[in-house]
Amino acid sequence: MTQDAVTRAAAILAEHRDSIDRLDAILIYTLGERFKHTQAVGRLKAEHDLPPSDPAREAAQIARLEDLSNRADLDPDFAKKLMRFVIDEVIRHHEQHQS
Repeated sequence: MTQDAVTRAAAILAEHRDSIDRLDAILIYTLGERFKHTQAVGRLKAEHDLPPSDPAREAAQIARLEDLSNRADLDPDFAKKLMRFVIDEVIRHHEQHQS
């Protein structure tokens, strides 16, 4: 491989890494915003003595996100695992509001 090819490859790699870093920031800020809303839901549920989890809503969300992941060309099993983790964290927060 020539030095010119190595230099071009390094530049392309840097562009990909910059994009990955921007996308990571978007993911973190998006999760932060999502948790602000789920915290508000948790407080509302606690105020009205509603259960911290809603299995029907969770199942619908998982199905919806599986469809979205298929359309986004993302492994649906990965998407379900990720959302299960997020939903479990939300429920844990909701249970804290119940105390």
